[in-house]
Amino acid sequence: MARNQLGVLDALDVAKTQWYHFTAIIIAGMGFFTDAYDLFSISLVTKLLGRIYYYDPNSAKPGTLPPNVAAAVNGVALCGTLAGQLFFGWLGDKMGRKRVYGLTLVLMVVCSLASGLSLGHQPKGVMATLCFFRFWLGFGIGGDYPLSATIMSEYANKKTRGAFIAAVFAMQGFGILAGGIVALIVSSAFDHAYKAPPYSADRAGSTVPEADYIWRIIVMFGAIPAAMTYYWRMKMPETARYTALVAKNAKKAATDMSRVLNVDLEAEEEKVERIAREDSSNFGLFSREFARRHGLHLVGTTTTWFLLDIAYYSSNLFQKDIFSKVGWLPKPESMNAVHEVFRIAKAQTLIALCGTVPGYWFTVAFIDHIGRFAIQMMGFFFMTVFMFALAIPYHHWTLKPNHIGFVVMYSFTFFFANFGPNATTFVVPAEIFPARLRSTCHGISAACGKAGAIVGAFGFLYAAQGKALADRDAGYPPGIGMKNSLIMLGVINFFGMVFTLLVPESKGKSLEELTGENEDEPGQTQQPQEMSAVRTVPQ
Repeated sequence: MARNQLGVLDALDVAKTQWYHFTAIIIAGMGFFTDAYDLFSISLVTKLLGRIYYYDPNSAKPGTLPPNVAAAVNGVALCGTLAGQLFFGWLGDKMGRKRVYGLTLVLMVVCSLASGLSLGHQPKGVMATLCFFRFWLGFGIGGDYPLSATIMSEYANKKTRGAFIAAVFAMQGFGILAGGIVALIVSSAFDHAYKAPPYSADRAGSTVPEADYIWRIIVMFGAIPAAMTYYWRMKMPETARYTALVAKNAKKAATDMSRVLNVDLEAEEEKVERIAREDSSNFGLFSREFARRHGLHLVGTTTTWFLLDIAYYSSNLFQKDIFSKVGWLPKPESMNAVHEVFRIAKAQTLIALCGTVPGYWFTVAFIDHIGRFAIQMMGFFFMTVFMFALAIPYHHWTLKPNHIGFVVMYSFTFFFANFGPNATTFVVPAEIFPARLRSTCHGISAACGKAGAIVGAFGFLYAAQGKALADRDAGYPPGIGMKNSLIMLGVINFFGMVFTLLVPESKGKSLEELTGENEDEPGQTQQPQEMSAVRTVPQ
């Protein structure tokens, strides 16, 4: 440990797992539960929106969202998330983590409700207001990424820090699962209450007027868990690392953490002042010193998150399209509108239950034992393998006897995404950058991830269209087809493995060891065991 390490930070690093750790996981995790619910629940209702607002009585197929509208509805929240990650990441370092933490939650609650109250009955009015509120919903969600990760990393002890940050992120899995379950319950209730024939039997009658309530209820439900945690977010004290190392208030840091840890801690004001005067604690984001120490790390965290999210969001947002292409979902014209929502929700819930949720919690269980680097490399490797295994013999999987095999293989790609880079790309940026830049750098890394998600959301929609007219949705130009799209995602996952080599291992070390903060004065000699941490602190 560095000679200048503050007692309050050392106390946090060696603290046994206590109730406040679990409280912090729940408070921060419920934000991620809501994030995932809001971002992914839209994919459950886009086909319903097409049937309601873009019905064509002369078409043999149910109405679908036009390409530009589908891209906007799926992607606008991701654009908001990207902007929110950059803005709130920067603000979290300027004003403190706690002061802006409640604001993100308020945005999420208000915009979740407003999304479901989208105005009017005309397609343009409804879609315009839906997209407007989903952008600002995404803006609030974006703020939750750097703030939740940074708060959890700064509260955790060094022995189980990875598991705690991963547990916060793992609540995403429950959010995706909850979205599917809510959609199942709501669509099932409406399907029983309002009987309707399939589209092929009665085009107009297959979509009952009450179906308009279904998508509104599903998207508005996301406000409930977020609202429940607002009070507890406001009760959390500011993290000691921000208070001591950034705000330079040793007394408040010691007071806050004495209350949290139930121990007496000394306010080391002289040591904080000495740290503040050192050059190693004062370089900025665009300085040569930052580039020397952390430049490659930032390249590693941004590129791996970008590449991951292209593949992850392509697969997640368009599960319904992939399942339809391989024949696992019945043809739309063979169902009524409400039953189609039920079938899509059933398929996505099964994938979440079998692949998504277990993957997150495998990461929580193993991240502090086998390390972040190994999990990320392994995850990208198996995502590549399973994506190629789906893509190369693609025709084999489209045959009816092989549908279950396709779903199993597809579930494995989600399992290894979450027991892999989807979790570690969130964890590592919260650990390896200095306290005064931690939230900003996490926000930059996460924003690059969302840029990849936008590429996936907009690009996959067009790329997966077939060359033949019969293989394309109405209004779309020819694409490269589902097989080639899956091959492309496999190649992207392979490059994720390559750029993982730039990401340092952070297992078992204090945040200050990783970042070089509070390091010994020039001229003092480090012990050999400290000098060996080449993968963590650039020398």
